[in-house]
Amino acid sequence: MELPSTVTYERKDHVAIVTIDRPETLNSLTVEMLTGIEDAMRAFQDDDDLWVGILTATGDKAFSSGLDLKEAAPMLTGGDTLGFDDTTKRQFSDVFKPIICAVNGFCIAGGMEMLLGTDLRIASEGASFGLGEVRFGLVPLGGTHIRLPRQIPWAMSMQLLLTGKPISAQRAYEVGLINEVVPPEELMPTALRWAEGLCKNGPLAMRTAKEIAVRGLELESGFVMEKALGARVLNSEDAKEGPAAFAEKRKPRFTGR
Repeated sequence: MELPSTVTYERKDHVAIVTIDRPETLNSLTVEMLTGIEDAMRAFQDDDDLWVGILTATGDKAFSSGLDLKEAAPMLTGGDTLGFDDTTKRQFSDVFKPIICAVNGFCIAGGMEMLLGTDLRIASEGASFGLGEVRFGLVPLGGTHIRLPRQIPWAMSMQLLLTGKPISAQRAYEVGLINEVVPPEELMPTALRWAEGLCKNGPLAMRTAKEIAVRGLELESGFVMEKALGARVLNSEDAKEGPAAFAEKRKPRFTGR
């Protein structure tokens, strides 16, 4: 498996650790990185000696600030799927081993969408969680509209989707988005303790429990709908105006078209 330098993959006993490593850009995600993360998770899924995965990132400012808009915006508004060629799947939706997400700093936009594909979540005290796409005339199309309302209460889902404003780690814990909030220096030790605890369980039983739970949600039809309806936003004038305003450091002038 050949990964980009911005994604690392390591083994620790029965645990696979996938790390996003582009801190100088707040771990913004390129297409190459998205492909690398998927390849790493596929390797984890296919290795019978690996029972639990951890997804994390380097640096103390951001888990991920989402897609690299300089690269992604022209591709999105041009109809590119950014690797999601199968409309029935989103990140990690076919990985049935437990995935722990360890979050330090901003977890927003595409970073938040990635989080929603994981199972157990540990956050540092300074972490924050948000979906800012609407502020730029865009919508998140990584499965968030389908996953988020199934994971936290409706009103909080709509707050995140419609306001574009982030919430704190403590608030995320209160609404059930994450499992534990810890000091920054305890983030990875805590994630590893959770992973080691899971590794004491039967690996086949854990995989089966997760698969039943995920398949029972019947997410696939929702993913298809999300892509179909999202296309009208990505093909709009607003979707071009929002990223342009961001790049030019000005307020966007939306028209609703």
